[in-house]
Amino acid sequence: MGYSTPGVYIKEISMGAKPVTGVSTSIAGFVGITEKGADEESAVFISSWGNFTENFGRYTTGAPYLAPAVHSFFANGGTSCYVVSIANAAVPDTEEADPDTITDINYTGSAGATPDKRKGLAVLEAIDEVSIIAIPGNTSSDVQKAMLTHCETLKDRFCIFDTDENDTIEQTKTLRNLLTSDGGYGAVYYPWIEVGVESGNEDTLTLESMFIPPSGAIAGIYARSDNEKGVHKAPANEIIRNVTRLKVNLTNSDQGTLNDVNVNCLRSFPGRGIRVWGARTISTDIDWRYVNVRRLFIYLEESIDESTQWVVFEPNNEQLWARVTQTINNFLTGLWRDGALMGSSPEEAFFVRCDKTTMTPEQIANGELIAVIGVAPTKPAEFVIFKIAQTTIDSK
Repeated sequence: MGYSTPGVYIKEISMGAKPVTGVSTSIAGFVGITEKGADEESAVFISSWGNFTENFGRYTTGAPYLAPAVHSFFANGGTSCYVVSIANAAVPDTEEADPDTITDINYTGSAGATPDKRKGLAVLEAIDEVSIIAIPGNTSSDVQKAMLTHCETLKDRFCIFDTDENDTIEQTKTLRNLLTSDGGYGAVYYPWIEVGVESGNEDTLTLESMFIPPSGAIAGIYARSDNEKGVHKAPANEIIRNVTRLKVNLTNSDQGTLNDVNVNCLRSFPGRGIRVWGARTISTDIDWRYVNVRRLFIYLEESIDESTQWVVFEPNNEQLWARVTQTINNFLTGLWRDGALMGSSPEEAFFVRCDKTTMTPEQIANGELIAVIGVAPTKPAEFVIFKIAQTTIDSK
């Protein structure tokens, strides 16, 4: 462009880098049996309880858990979720729809199956927005292990486990000990909660009290806490809304016993209501012991990964590395100011490196860009390290 006339000219110059945008952490994925609307090969986006009843109906004896759990999800602050209904309780005459014929594989599907063959939990693999997983009321060891594998493989979501309604403390410990996740991608909650459950239709709607698994309510509390305070806040000491009582009233001694095996207790306190009184994952690794730390890292890794996809169009050189470093620094500084990271300064809260110390000459030549990031989620002296890798235009 030539400038032949005296004056001031404005030219927009793209620097290539884009800010990191935080991903959502509050969208749940539910799997189970419903009154109607079953399609085990698809997930339906649900934005309200009314939206759920239009698609799937309400509570019925053949589908006792999913509808009340989703109702509890929205009652406790959830705003949106995906639902995979694997069977209709309302059509008992057809074998495929009879809940009595449902097996674990109906719930889990086959992990890694091609898109046209995904069913149940496996359908949620393709929905990137999902960050919380629950199969309310299902305590099958195989199903719960499949949930854990699902979350550990995708690394962008967290699963909430129920116990059986009548489980004792010892039985709860046994269930918990069957679940292991070094990375802390799941948490167990105990006991069940009593709520008012809707059944029937708009003309004959009834409300009765019954005990339901807490996973739906807990997912809603995760969403509420995330939206009000941030994913870095532990979703504990939070009131469980619309709950009248607990299946088991736990003592401080009971709490200590369950804490030892990382089971999160639901407690009733006089004058303070019924609250979530724990935020531990099923990990034995101290780095991943707490729900908020694991979910914060899911948020960090997913946000940075998705927001640095622009590097695939850039030459893999020092200028690109500097822009990536600045982009991530800006994002983490904002989180530190929001209280998500510990430390009295950004330098104590995190570090970002993207240079020749994080990549070998061969990796650079192959178009691999690797940034090493450390953050202090609990105290300034301790860092948990993870890497973000992207492929640039120089990739062979």
